[in-house]
Amino acid sequence: MSLADEPCEACTSDDDPLTPEEYEPYLADVRSDVWEVVDDHHLDGHYEFDDFRDALEFTYEVGELAEEEWHHPDLALSWGEVEVTMWTHKIDGLHKTDFVMAARMDRIYEGYEPED
Repeated sequence: MSLADEPCEACTSDDDPLTPEEYEPYLADVRSDVWEVVDDHHLDGHYEFDDFRDALEFTYEVGELAEEEWHHPDLALSWGEVEVTMWTHKIDGLHKTDFVMAARMDRIYEGYEPED
């Protein structure tokens, strides 16, 4: 089963943020050209598009996904790109669900990738 197919399971306040050793396998399952872990605390993603319309449509689809899963990233839309910042606020750090959401965003992006 791919990471994108796994459930987005909510954490509890008793959970600890993932350590680098724990999140590395999940990071390997998302696009390395899009995602990076910053300060062992959050995921930053950068998606590129051919135009504003595709970036806007992608943002809308990610917003719908976020509402379905009740896991909301910070999104910044500009011409030809969308920046994503994500972590689990309840534990002030990374949780497996952050990587599941990143993998699902990667899947959405497959329909929008710019042509070379």
